[in-house]
Amino acid sequence: MMNANSHANSHIWTLTPTDVYKTLTTTPQGISEAEANLRLKQSGYNELPEPQTRPLILRFIDQLTHFMALLLWVAGILAFISQTPELGWAIWAVIWINAIFSFWQEFQAEKALSALKKILPSQAKVYRDGKLTVIPTRELVSGDVMQLEEGDKISADARLVESQSLYVDVSILTGESLPVPRISEPVTVLNIHASEASNLVFAGSTVAAGRGLAVVYATGTHTEFGQVARLTANVQREASTLEVQISRVVHIITIIALSMGVVIFLLTKLLVGMQLRESFIFAIGIIVAFVPEGLLPTVSLALAIGVKRMAAKNALVRRLSAVETLSATTVICTDKTGTLTKNEMTVRQLWIPNTQINVTGVGYEPKGEVEIPSPEYESQVQLMLAGAALCSNARLDHPPNSHQWQALGDPTEAALLVAAIKAGLNLEDLQHQAPRRREIPFDSHRRMMTVLLEGHLPLDNTENSQYLIFTKGAPLDVLQHSRYLWHTGEKPELTQTQREEIIAANDQLASQGYRVLGVATSQGSAELNQPDDHLLEQDLTFLGLVAMIDPPRPEVADAIALCHRAGIQVTMITGDYGLTAAAIAQRINLVNGKAKIITGEQLGHLSDTQLRQILHKHKTGLVFARVMPEQKLRLVEAYKTLGHIVAVTGDGVNDAPALRAANIGIAMGISGTDVAREAADIVLIDDNFATIVSAIEQGRAVYQNIRKFMTYILASNMAEFLPFLAMVFLKIPPALLILQILAIDLGTDMIPALALGAEKPEAGSMELPPRKKSQPLLDLPLLLRAYCFLGLLEGLAGMAGFFFVWWTNGYNIPQLQALSPSILSHSASAATMAIYHQATTMTLAVIVACQDGNVFACRSERFSILRLGFFSNRLIWAGIVVEWCLILSIIYSPTLQTIFSTAPLQPSYWLILLLCPPFILIADELRKRMIAKVNHKSDPDILHHTQHL
Repeated sequence: MMNANSHANSHIWTLTPTDVYKTLTTTPQGISEAEANLRLKQSGYNELPEPQTRPLILRFIDQLTHFMALLLWVAGILAFISQTPELGWAIWAVIWINAIFSFWQEFQAEKALSALKKILPSQAKVYRDGKLTVIPTRELVSGDVMQLEEGDKISADARLVESQSLYVDVSILTGESLPVPRISEPVTVLNIHASEASNLVFAGSTVAAGRGLAVVYATGTHTEFGQVARLTANVQREASTLEVQISRVVHIITIIALSMGVVIFLLTKLLVGMQLRESFIFAIGIIVAFVPEGLLPTVSLALAIGVKRMAAKNALVRRLSAVETLSATTVICTDKTGTLTKNEMTVRQLWIPNTQINVTGVGYEPKGEVEIPSPEYESQVQLMLAGAALCSNARLDHPPNSHQWQALGDPTEAALLVAAIKAGLNLEDLQHQAPRRREIPFDSHRRMMTVLLEGHLPLDNTENSQYLIFTKGAPLDVLQHSRYLWHTGEKPELTQTQREEIIAANDQLASQGYRVLGVATSQGSAELNQPDDHLLEQDLTFLGLVAMIDPPRPEVADAIALCHRAGIQVTMITGDYGLTAAAIAQRINLVNGKAKIITGEQLGHLSDTQLRQILHKHKTGLVFARVMPEQKLRLVEAYKTLGHIVAVTGDGVNDAPALRAANIGIAMGISGTDVAREAADIVLIDDNFATIVSAIEQGRAVYQNIRKFMTYILASNMAEFLPFLAMVFLKIPPALLILQILAIDLGTDMIPALALGAEKPEAGSMELPPRKKSQPLLDLPLLLRAYCFLGLLEGLAGMAGFFFVWWTNGYNIPQLQALSPSILSHSASAATMAIYHQATTMTLAVIVACQDGNVFACRSERFSILRLGFFSNRLIWAGIVVEWCLILSIIYSPTLQTIFSTAPLQPSYWLILLLCPPFILIADELRKRMIAKVNHKSDPDILHHTQHL
């Protein structure tokens, strides 16, 4: 066995296919499993070393040096300079806690992304022990014989031994924009680089068209791709729009914090008459109060939870930006086969001139038969099914202990094989009697596939043929290339009436939701074996029609109805026949009444302006049929031009441009090619349209959850700020100390805010129209609710608690104002300072208690907590328990009392604290009800709709 370098030196491209097998110690039937395992041990897995990443310690340092962290570092340093080391240490503790949590979330996200490769490994079709099988590409070894088909990503360097109209996209290696042809014949030139040999294919490239067989000669780091992989190994992920928005929010709030810190510094110095050091300390306190320390780790957690929930619903997120963009999706452009349908093709009807024949059985089960009404039609039906089966590349396998066949390859072709078996045909005998010599692969422009067979079949007038040709494909295209009609052994020339009958039969079957294929043949002697492929598809003899059904997925109709209620338009884009697509669209309620069908041919005659007018006019019921891949891309761009946020599904290599152009590219995990997966933002493990809708719902939940905990965090910031305003304008001591602010931020803002980030999608979230993508997270309604309502109420309640303590100890506001200078200078009596510490402790406890009501109020911007339930998010209660454990420790632990300047509260004060959560919650409930009434006056349907939800 030879490595890559020895093969390159031996000029493997100069060898004949026979010599290739000999040199690589293999056969056309591949190698055995035992030999493969032995070679795998010797050469290692077919994979590249993991790209170098930043060391964990450096990535942890990143969490300590971002914009908001730097601000807090400076604040801590200033605290040390002002001779308040306990404040400095407390501020720096906040930085470390945030850094540890954020680093842990990023580390968990990396683990989730690496697990994606294990969930959806790349696969290759190879011959092992003479059988075609599918293996993970990492298990490829030298000598493996790979089968290559359109859309396959090539995962090892290999020498072609068979090729049929094979074109390979090598842009990842050479930069060539167009696919290049590949052949299997030897290349006699010696002094060329391996990449210039036209009979070699390389890891990293993609099959753009055609088919081939290739023998692996280099894997892993020995491949050409392995030599250049280091150039692309360290590509970093771009920041998502959500991350950009969060960054802007942090910058805006930080600017506000710095501005307010400067204002408080000037006011305390000029109006209150504080000493420079005291003013400086309070300015630092304001900065700390307005910096949302818990924001970034909570955003990370919300995204991580959203990704995890989507994965649980079979939607794997490859790019985090997709989570946020999903919430704004307005149009879904979806394939039909396998996405809206089960992708379980079953032949149910056959049509030959003047006769329609039923086929029983479901799926790939061996049960069933072809119900031929008369013996005179038997040979014609068998010839048509034999031709359809021989003009296929799928394979059927019957695993032990299984009641049905397992299909390898295209489901449509597998259904043709099953129908042939039901007609009593032996597929192996057919392939032996008429082995394939040439193939013209199917492509989306011709919509046909043709094979040239050498030999004859023991069926209806083919005994004297040296060559047989079978063509299958779109009925109208096959009919267009047909000159004759096969009928009970005769081949009269097709008349116009007969052509119209065939078209009518096709339309009738298609209107019932069947996918219809036409089958034609030609036979003769040596003149058929011509070098020009297109001559093989001329003057064919039309055999008949094969109608198969791919039933809609049962859950799709409800998912589409949900999309319509959510204001999301669903457009079907398929390469199938228009009537077939329309019939499926009606079954799944994609259209109300008659579908608006636009064929690819009609689309080609529309200007961009006309196309946009059609898309704008028809919000529902659009079906694009017989669409070319480049037209799918055009549709995506047209929708985007109209301002839509477009999600597109795709599975083939030709879908990659549309997947990249869409706002959200969604690839199929089961039937999708590697190219489609890599171009997509999301991969569906189950290829199910309903999964897309679930993912959109999760995306909306993530966006809303971020708004919820932002409201929660900002509300407490305002409550922390109000005592300093009262100090300036009422000339009283501050009702809250700086270290107590940090206690609120760590004890209240962190854990309950994280619980809000884990909220499940609200009931009825898919009943609302999509949000505008330009809508900012930090908009005016959120600021007003957080700062001017919830935060203001919390701050007033905190000040009320502060004054209540002084009042119960016999002091009124004028007396407190008189005591203020001595309290600020710490020259007051011990008794007075004890009352002051108890009063600030009461302010601290009131704000924390109010936040307990706030966390329930923030669970929804629309719904009452009575509808949501108090125990539907148990993480909130865990957060409340943690925060009160912390607050009780601060209040009653002697050590923490010294650090945070707290004092034990009298038992009667705790009765007041019990009233704080319902006070905030009831106030917000009344606000929601008032807003609902106002909306009801402007639109009566809104209140009814909200109450119904």
